[in-house]
Amino acid sequence: MTTFSLNLGTLSNEVLWFLLLLANFAAILFSYRFFGKLGLYIWIPIATILANIQVLKMVDLLAIGVTLGNITYASSFLVTDILSENYGKKAARKAVFIGFFSLTTTVIIMNIALMFKPNEFDFIQESLRNIFALLPRIALASLVAYGISQLHDVWAYDFWKNLFPGMKFLWLRNNASTMISQLLDSVIFTFIAFWGLLPQAEFMQILITTYVLKWIVAVIDTPFLYLAQLMFTRGMIAADVDNEE
Repeated sequence: MTTFSLNLGTLSNEVLWFLLLLANFAAILFSYRFFGKLGLYIWIPIATILANIQVLKMVDLLAIGVTLGNITYASSFLVTDILSENYGKKAARKAVFIGFFSLTTTVIIMNIALMFKPNEFDFIQESLRNIFALLPRIALASLVAYGISQLHDVWAYDFWKNLFPGMKFLWLRNNASTMISQLLDSVIFTFIAFWGLLPQAEFMQILITTYVLKWIVAVIDTPFLYLAQLMFTRGMIAADVDNEE
């Protein structure tokens, strides 16, 4: 185990970024394969919460400073696209509201937890505060950007799906919906969170690099949407446990 950790530590950030991408998409397909539609719903709060923790970590990719969290956050768009494709707009919208609920309750509950006075043996309070302490502007940016971009993605995917029904142009509706939605998310979050707080050059760098990374993820997730659709059409997905049409 130690040797494995040391070997991973020698990998470049670019390689680790790609491994993180594969881990996220593989986890989605695994969850979908063995838990069905429920597995996709399960992934939404995982992605929403982890992305908002990872975004606090700054790394360099190709000598450009970026925040983590873009992959995990963008993976939620793949999930809603799978839901839209195989179960319809209603199922995808349900996933969006699950994510919104997860993010809101995590912020509220963890901030109540931070109000507890730690005892003399506590060693985690400050670390938790750095991660979960409520920053109203950041929290507002996350919630507004998530809600608008995800609901747009569901609407746009359904629009392109009705325009080209069946498997026809599956890649088009996946990318056309997700890339515009990711642009909305990046612009809304960056403006609410950082406008007026950062120098214009740094502000634009964050906005551009954030969207470019999400755009790359959107392109790479297309084969995984095809795999999910293939598993669905071949009856490889676990039976649903709810009664939703």
